[in-house]
Amino acid sequence: MLLEVNELCQRFGNSDILKDINLEVERGETFVIVGPTGSGKTTLLRLIGLLDKPASGTIRFGGREVPDSARARLELRRRIAIVFQRPAVFNATVYDNVAYGLRVRKEKRASLRNKVARALETVGLSGYEKRDAQTLSGGETQRVALARAMVFEPELLLLDEPTANLDPVYISNVERLISQIIRDLDTTVIMSTHDMFQGQRLADRIGVIISGEMLQTSDPREIFSRPQSRSLAEFVGSENILRGVIASNEDGIVTIDTDGIPLEAISNLDPGSEVYACIRPEEVILAPAKDLTSARNTFPGEVSHIVLFGPLARVEIDCGFPLVALITKKSAEEMGLQTGSCIYAYFKATGVHIIER
Repeated sequence: MLLEVNELCQRFGNSDILKDINLEVERGETFVIVGPTGSGKTTLLRLIGLLDKPASGTIRFGGREVPDSARARLELRRRIAIVFQRPAVFNATVYDNVAYGLRVRKEKRASLRNKVARALETVGLSGYEKRDAQTLSGGETQRVALARAMVFEPELLLLDEPTANLDPVYISNVERLISQIIRDLDTTVIMSTHDMFQGQRLADRIGVIISGEMLQTSDPREIFSRPQSRSLAEFVGSENILRGVIASNEDGIVTIDTDGIPLEAISNLDPGSEVYACIRPEEVILAPAKDLTSARNTFPGEVSHIVLFGPLARVEIDCGFPLVALITKKSAEEMGLQTGSCIYAYFKATGVHIIER
């Protein structure tokens, strides 16, 4: 285990920024902290990076509790690199920016040159050595910061929203670069982002933090398909969240009463349990007629709104309760969907995720 965080809290004035954060990260793992703006992601990374001290709680690095001694903390910090979402570059050449960490560590000149050249090649900046780092574009500056962080092969690489301030055209390039760094360095990476889908693309495991609390840590698929709270379900895109009560349970197939409308789902909860029934929009299938289907939940409805974006269509349907479906634009066009269209919506019992209230 490289990193262990136990009951970590941070306060600024009278405000609790982080509340009892518990976290374990294995060596070689890519762990992504996902949460909305202001949720405490940067604060947590600064504590893990030993830039700040917590109000309470402990951090263990490599099995050793982080000491209070400034000298000992500095020694540990030199094994960690951090790249902030607005990286600062020195008023110097690209080469000198990337070489800085190695010079601080008194790297021999020949080795320093080789490591800087390799880092610049990895981030696609070979030939930029003599460029003034402060004249670079945002995407190029981010790549310099990544090269500067990776050049001394840290045990732990911290990335704080590395694509937050980049134009969309640069985001996929930086994501590919981060994936390459993860492969090439074989190091441990902890990254923060507000983009759940970016976390899904890059992470071995995800931790979702909202309002200073780590709500759930798991592999990306589990986070998306089985959120443990309503606020987490909303954050990961379960737009259909229906309040109900379990009316019956027949061998693990439950009927949920949602204001008089029955839904069927899979659960071991007993009748009388108050729940939220969550259905992701992509689990909802639309058809112009009541098809023969194995889906236990079928509802007639009327299209109330359609939004097209890229190859997809987000369709809002009034089924006596609001339901959102996410289908392909081609499917929407083939069915001739428009506001006021009559449609059937159906989803399987396995497509309903239940959260106890």
